[in-house]
Order: sequence, then structure tokens, then C-alpha cells
Amino acid sequence: MTFKRFLFFCFALLCCFAANAQFDAQFSQYWAVTGYYNPANAGQMDKLMLSGAYSQQLMGFTNAPKSMYFGADMPFNFLGSKHGVGITLFNEGIGLFRNQMFSLQYSYKKKIGKGQLGFGMQVGALNISFDPTNINLGDETNDNAFPTTTISGMSMDVGVGAYYTHPGYYTGLSVTHLTSPTVLLGENNKFKVDPTIYLTGGCNIKTENPLIWIQPSFLLKSDLVSTKVDLTGRMFYNYNDKTFYGGLSYSPGTSVTFLVGAKIKNITVGYAYDMFTSQIGAGSGSHDLIVNYSTDINFSGHSKNKHKSIRIL
Repeated sequence: MTFKRFLFFCFALLCCFAANAQFDAQFSQYWAVTGYYNPANAGQMDKLMLSGAYSQQLMGFTNAPKSMYFGADMPFNFLGSKHGVGITLFNEGIGLFRNQMFSLQYSYKKKIGKGQLGFGMQVGALNISFDPTNINLGDETNDNAFPTTTISGMSMDVGVGAYYTHPGYYTGLSVTHLTSPTVLLGENNKFKVDPTIYLTGGCNIKTENPLIWIQPSFLLKSDLVSTKVDLTGRMFYNYNDKTFYGGLSYSPGTSVTFLVGAKIKNITVGYAYDMFTSQIGAGSGSHDLIVNYSTDINFSGHSKNKHKSIRIL
């Protein structure tokens, strides 16, 4: 059985059963794309934030997953309170499937001690399509269950979250796909997306050298059927107002990730390579690239309760 025929076999199963695996893409540099999985992050910093990410997974495999993300968020003041708004765009190709998501985010901010707590929600649309037009099975099947043209479906998608930042640490909890959206593909096929829970956190650890510090962090992702944990450690070095970092991330039973990056002025660039520890092998790992841009905004001519997040250093 060829790989393409195997994909078709998987789709035949999909015609009969709803999908139960984790749906969301995995970005190795999760701290740089917080808006992808937690709407409460919108407006958490007193800046206009633009974030982009690209992930190419399972190198060497035909039709391997490729994921792209773009997010933008900013804070604003209204009736004496601080709020945040954001927008996210996501596009992913996995085999013959294409997953696309669009969402609008809102968050309410509350200053607590030296930190800031945000509560947020997002509402958007989830679109899934299946394109079999490049597959040729010959006369091996005449089953009407196998579509011959592109089919697609759309469903509303909702997420909620909470996010707390402090000068020394941060933590967040969120749930995506809260309403378990079900996307109809064609007339009889459906794709159900289960809710996914995210728990994240990190802190700064000072060293004897004021130009060097360490930031451990983690991300837990679970749909209550399967769970994935990323444990990360990065070391930062500041030189002439430029910050460079390197580190490692470990996902038990899955992969080891090598990380490098730099922040120059208001632009942060990071690269990661996932080396799988399973039988997939180190040579068929995943590449992950992120770019973040921030700029000051001030609609009122002055700023109150300025707060710096350590999400991007």
C-alpha cells in the first residue's frame, strides 16, 4: 500500500467516525505565539504586537504537515479599565487536508500587585477541506464514499483563557475549541474537533553576570485523551542592547528541540529544530521559525499602569 493510498484509507475511516486526535498544530517556540492558544494574551503588553510562525514537520515524508500562523494584538483603555483586542490567522496542510482558522480576540485586564491578570475569549471560524484531485487509484475502487472533487466545511469556533504576567514570571490557562465544533465534509462525512486545554508558565532566573539570565518554561497540551508536555530552558545574553539566546526543549517520549534566537531593537527572530526520539528518527525532524515585531502605541498621549511581559525578552 502506497503512502497516498494509506491517506485515502484514513479518510475512509473518517467517513465513518469522528476524529478524536488533538487538532491544534504544535509550535516548538510556544512562548512566541501565545495568542494562538490563549486569547487572554491579547493586549497583555503596552505595545502593538505582530507575531508570525512557520512550522514544517516530519521532513522527508510525503505531504507532511506545514503550518503557518499570524497574530496581531494591542491594548486600549475604555471607561477607566484596560482591555485588549487581537486577531489570529492560521493555515495548515496535512496530506490531502487543509485546516484554516480565523478568530477575533478580546481580553479584560486587571492589575494585581506588580503583575497583570487578563481574562479573554475568542470567536472565529474553522474551515476544513479535503482535496483528492491529485490521487489516482485507477479501477481499484468505485466506492462512492471516496470523493472525486474537493469538499469542505465550516463551523464556528470559541476559546477562553486567563493569563497572568509579572516582572519575574508568567502563567496561563486556556481552552480552545470549547464548543467541540463539528465540520461537515460533503453530505455524509464529519470531522469533530475536541476541546484542547493549555497550561503554560515560565520565569526569569538571574545569574551573577547581569548580562546573562536563564528562563525555564513549559507548555502542557491535552484533550483529556492524550497529553503532550514541552519542558524548555533558554539562556539569554545581552550585548550592546541586543539579546541572543540558545536552549533546549524536551517533550517526554516525543522529541528533543534545539533553540536559537535573537532580539534586535523591536524584532525577535527564533529558530528551532525538533529531533524525534521515537522510531521516526533524528533526520526526519521538524523546522520551526518565528518572527515577532513590537511597536509603541499611545492614543491618549500618556500611559498608565505600564506593564512589561517577559514573554518576549
